[in-house]
Amino acid sequence: MHSPYTLAFDSSAEAGTSRLGGKCAALIAMTRAGAPVPPGFVVTMDAFEALLDRGGLCRAVDAALAGLVADPGAVAARGAEIRCMVIDQLMPSPVASAVTAAYKEFCRAIGCPDVAVAVRSSAEGEDSPDASYAGQHDTFLWIRGADAVLDAVRRCWASLWTDRAIIYRATHGLRQRGLRMAVGVQQMVDARTSGAAVTVNPADGDPSKIVVEAIWGMGQLMVSGEVTPDAHLVDKVLLTTVRTTVSPKHQELVPAPDGHGLIRREVEERRRRVPCLAPPEVVEIARLAKTAERYYGVPQNIEWAIDRRRHASAGATAMLLQTRPEAVWSRRPRTPARVGRGAGVSSILDTLLRPGR
Repeated sequence: MHSPYTLAFDSSAEAGTSRLGGKCAALIAMTRAGAPVPPGFVVTMDAFEALLDRGGLCRAVDAALAGLVADPGAVAARGAEIRCMVIDQLMPSPVASAVTAAYKEFCRAIGCPDVAVAVRSSAEGEDSPDASYAGQHDTFLWIRGADAVLDAVRRCWASLWTDRAIIYRATHGLRQRGLRMAVGVQQMVDARTSGAAVTVNPADGDPSKIVVEAIWGMGQLMVSGEVTPDAHLVDKVLLTTVRTTVSPKHQELVPAPDGHGLIRREVEERRRRVPCLAPPEVVEIARLAKTAERYYGVPQNIEWAIDRRRHASAGATAMLLQTRPEAVWSRRPRTPARVGRGAGVSSILDTLLRPGR
């Protein structure tokens, strides 16, 4: 049954970023385009608004934000107050029922009673060219069971008011009130290898290159800066690797033995200083990033993972976890190329047409 509070990634129903946020809208668009996106569903912004409308929560949040200045002490106190209010607020029954039904249907489709999922934010303005919000909101990984999903969704909503998110908005001149967030619930990939790829060279903005970064296990240790990834510089046209830099990778995040949450473990010596991607996998990921860029018409920054249970011999293995606009070089004005006197074809024509020749 259709609900305004949830929407499957593979749904044919129309819904834009105003209900889904940039991250989830991109996942639905890539799913429809045939990209290898792990299945899932969105808890829409309508669900978040239903929570805020309950028991005067919206007014209480606005009151807590009134007069807030970017002082670390004030931010910490007000942020903690708001997060507690959101987490403690009982989720409206229609929303809870819709999320529970969507998760159970999702599990039925996959054939597992409690599929492990990632629960991550898709806030208004998040993953946009002007404000990526990368790392500002909380993500919850390897969540199992309907009750745990409901709790993670509520905590994801509350992370709109983490200290770092409040300060990020203040630093970038963004509003603090009237915020909205959708939440993506996506099947976890038991990643042998994961990472990111960007369709310009982050070092110099060269749009003819793709950089693929990779570590063992889940990608959070790369995002946090705790593990330096391998880096592959790929020619965007030829899809050939120009340069590979292999970094020592001493730790990885993997699923806990009981199937709930993640654990950190040491990478055995034989894997620490070897590339965690085979050359065909580098090309596959570069092609996936290039596909996202072609679809959106602007440079993209993607996150990807390769399931440890799949092998290259079985065909495509890289899964697209998210895509967002590249937010650094894309915003810089391009300087038109200048051809100086005496260079290239213009020089030849100048010589041939010069009077007296």
